[in-house]
Amino acid sequence: MQITLKDGNNLFIDGAMSAYEVTKKISEGLARAALVCKINGALASMDAMVDGDCTFEALTFDSEEGKRVYRHTCAHILAHAVKNIYPTVQLAIGPAVENGFYYDFDFRTPITQADFEKIEAEMRSIIKANLPIKRFTLPRKEAEKFIKKLKQNYKLELLADIPDGEEISFYQQGDFVDLCSGPHLASTGRIKSFKLTSLTGAYWRGNEKNKMLTRIYGTCFEKKSDLEEYVAKLEEAKLRDHNKVGRDLGFFMTDENIGQGLPLIMPKGARVIQLMQRFVEDEEQKRGYLLTKTPIMTKNNLFITSGHWDHYKDKMFYIGDEDVDDEILCLRPMTCPLQFTIYKNGLKSYRDLPVRYAETAIEFRKEASGEMHGLTRIRQFTLADGHIVCTPAQLEKEFAGCVDLIKYLTEVFGIDGDIWYRFSRWDPKNPDKYVGSAEDWDKVENTMKNILDDLGIKYEEAWGEAAFYGPKLDIQGRNVHGKEDTLFTVQIDFSLATRFDMIYIDENGEKARPLIIHRSSIGCYERTLGMLIEKYNGAFPMWLAPEQVRVLSLTDRTVDKAREVCEKLKDMGLRAEADVRSEKLGKKIREAQIEKVPYILVIGDKEAAENVVAVRHRSEGDLGAMTVEQFVSKCLMEIAAKQIK
Repeated sequence: MQITLKDGNNLFIDGAMSAYEVTKKISEGLARAALVCKINGALASMDAMVDGDCTFEALTFDSEEGKRVYRHTCAHILAHAVKNIYPTVQLAIGPAVENGFYYDFDFRTPITQADFEKIEAEMRSIIKANLPIKRFTLPRKEAEKFIKKLKQNYKLELLADIPDGEEISFYQQGDFVDLCSGPHLASTGRIKSFKLTSLTGAYWRGNEKNKMLTRIYGTCFEKKSDLEEYVAKLEEAKLRDHNKVGRDLGFFMTDENIGQGLPLIMPKGARVIQLMQRFVEDEEQKRGYLLTKTPIMTKNNLFITSGHWDHYKDKMFYIGDEDVDDEILCLRPMTCPLQFTIYKNGLKSYRDLPVRYAETAIEFRKEASGEMHGLTRIRQFTLADGHIVCTPAQLEKEFAGCVDLIKYLTEVFGIDGDIWYRFSRWDPKNPDKYVGSAEDWDKVENTMKNILDDLGIKYEEAWGEAAFYGPKLDIQGRNVHGKEDTLFTVQIDFSLATRFDMIYIDENGEKARPLIIHRSSIGCYERTLGMLIEKYNGAFPMWLAPEQVRVLSLTDRTVDKAREVCEKLKDMGLRAEADVRSEKLGKKIREAQIEKVPYILVIGDKEAAENVVAVRHRSEGDLGAMTVEQFVSKCLMEIAAKQIK
């Protein structure tokens, strides 16, 4: 048989043999390191038989596919251990995810992270036993009987989802069996280092109408040193998590009487959002955007017209029953239909285009309970929303302008190095998710690809991530835990102008359909605030800091002077507060540092007599004595430059 290797060389073997044996013929070292292989491009376990001419590649932990199989096997070991300790537990799903794995369980009695120690001990026993992991298949009826015998109800649901004619496979290690498409490692002993990291709730199949399950997260590596390094990063991430730092510093809070996904933005957080909003709105105005202000609630007629009612209704909050009520009111999940209505107020000529609308819009989306976290995913949020109505000839220039605005804003806020670009395309295998024909999508996606390539944007492609009405350029980022999310977006819309009968009069005096760009310049303000809290660990740049200066009195004799200086700073445009409590200076300085105030001014008898202030910076330390005017001049220069040190 002829085996074609990744480098193009050929290996000739006599008779069928396992993938492991084939790999040994390539290299003994590779055979020891290989976790899984590819036979004719399909992933397979190392005990899979090679019995004909094929392409072949052995994969190690250095490959993403190798990592995924390694992590997936560790998820099975977790489920095996949990089943040994809690025999009545129901198993749901346990996939590999970025940086680790998880498994969802339905426990009769709730567990806590305190139970991780005994679960990990049982996992180590299973790994030490070096149990072979074997794959077997069953016909559908036999598979159903087998799962019923195991008394695993969630697996029966998963079995029902497997299409007729598709192979139904199981993987067994010792007395543990799981319904799984695989592949897996050859034995449990291949896992070297692992750790369970967290425990959370998760609705079965992500649907809040289903039962809440217990999700156990973990991670695993081939080297203990890599695991230790990753765990150290996790601990650091917990300390920088905006959900902790933001609460500790008083940027936001939540309250169970108000509800999940409805954060209360406290004075510090509200001030930062106000500063961001003012800056963004002023910049948008410079770039020709027209400000709008539209209702947060509207009849659902608009969303029926736009298609959101058919494609997005499950994510919307609305009042009324369409089978009973004549009028249904929706809390808007976006502003596009409302801004389109403004566009239609008066006939437009090609000379009027492009029209750029922008709005700081409060919007609502019905996020699942298990998906919400801090300020990252919430049910009410404030979006820097905007739409551009343009001619086809203007599309590329306007799209480039949207990208340029996002680049500029991310540079100013200091997050330009933490983002990347994703070209989100439709899924031609599921056309019912979208409006328009395949020809429409091919045309607009080719247009968008040409624009991105002309702009020299480096991007990755993501099929199935487009909006239902058009492709998107998504600007992606990660939180401190490594979770990826879409921060801002620019979308080309080829459909809604027709649905809303939007027209303009072209150069020939004929009616024509415009194209539409949907964009968010700095995204959701709450989410971006959370990102900035993590980026700066609460120590905001001077221009964004909710409190820029704290003036401390050294003694009771300098209280009046401290208050006087504080008022003078405020009059000169700085956000200042005075701490004139009868406390030790060290305590007042420590509190200001804990609260990440950029500058601390100390006024003692000497400073009061000489009409100066002793200046301390939160990271640079003592800067010496200055007059108030010198200090303010320094601060205003720093603020004007939007320094992000």
